[in-house]
Amino acid sequence: MLEAPVETGQSFFLFGPRGTGKTTWIRQRFPNALYLDLLDHALYLDLLTRPHRLRELIPPRHDDWIVLDEVQRVPLVLNEVHRLIETERRRFILTGSSARSLRRRGVNLLAGRARTHHLYPLTAVEAGADFSLERAVVHGQLPSVYTQPDPDGYLASYVESYLRQEVIEEGRTRNLAAFGRFLESASFSQAALLNVAEVARDVGVDRKTAVAYFDLLEDLLIATRVPIFTRRAGRRMTAHPKFFLFDAGVYRTIRPTGPLDRPEEIDGAALETLVHQELRAHIAYRSLDLKLFTWRTTAGAEVDFVAYGGDGLFAIEVKRGRAIRRTDLRGLAQFKSDYPMARCVLLFGGERREHRDGIDLLPAAEALADPTLVLA
Repeated sequence: MLEAPVETGQSFFLFGPRGTGKTTWIRQRFPNALYLDLLDHALYLDLLTRPHRLRELIPPRHDDWIVLDEVQRVPLVLNEVHRLIETERRRFILTGSSARSLRRRGVNLLAGRARTHHLYPLTAVEAGADFSLERAVVHGQLPSVYTQPDPDGYLASYVESYLRQEVIEEGRTRNLAAFGRFLESASFSQAALLNVAEVARDVGVDRKTAVAYFDLLEDLLIATRVPIFTRRAGRRMTAHPKFFLFDAGVYRTIRPTGPLDRPEEIDGAALETLVHQELRAHIAYRSLDLKLFTWRTTAGAEVDFVAYGGDGLFAIEVKRGRAIRRTDLRGLAQFKSDYPMARCVLLFGGERREHRDGIDLLPAAEALADPTLVLA
């Protein structure tokens, strides 16, 4: 779970896609904060034309936190935030959809005077007794899928209205039809090595445009490209990164399906997506010195995730099936031979732990409920 540095009183950014619960978390954690929502059109227009008005919106005797929600809508207001931190020791919580998006605009990110945190979809730990692996693989882990009577309808609305709105506000593409086709095409690369040129051909745009679209998805925290692990590689490695939309439910909503699709293929990608989002959240929330990679040789041996850094080296494979065959362990076995010090783990759909040839086999539901079983 996210723990903000409130004990130091230091201002901080909180980034995450809409729908991950940033506003709810802030209102619960900081009930006495002054809350300024830049989705409020009148406030947005006021601060857009006169960012210095921020000072006038703060009551003179207010000595608690000040929240600026969706700060990327008025990036120039950060200059005034900077001034108020310096001259009046104000404490700000600044939420938005992307630090990269703000940096691309060359705005003031407070020169280290505010820490940066990220909020992800719910983790299995946060969901507690309400967590269901089967439901999470189908509907993902956005908080609202737990409360909405129609999670499929909510996800369809989320993809249609939120993603479209974010893209329009970014103003980095005017061809929404092409971008919609791109999203669908990109979804076929979920949990797979990404070939940008192939996606560009499928959508009917040039490669430069496809690269810009992928950059936009990452800027908005909607997708991630996981690089190949090449540290001291003893084999020839592929160069393509692995691609993930940020949530399993969002992925399944975007991906077109038809009679030629195999359900197990979509389910497998969704489970791997769920593991990916859980690993990212656990690493971030526990401040672990680890970065996520994937591993694939040109000969075809692969491991879904490699977590590497000062806190260790971990190789993690994900399988949807309940039974594990020897061939399912081949990638981890090759990785183990190259990196004997690595902790190798296979997450699968069964119910009992096993240990084979230096590899720990863990039920996926159990591992997600306690990530220290994997990254420890």
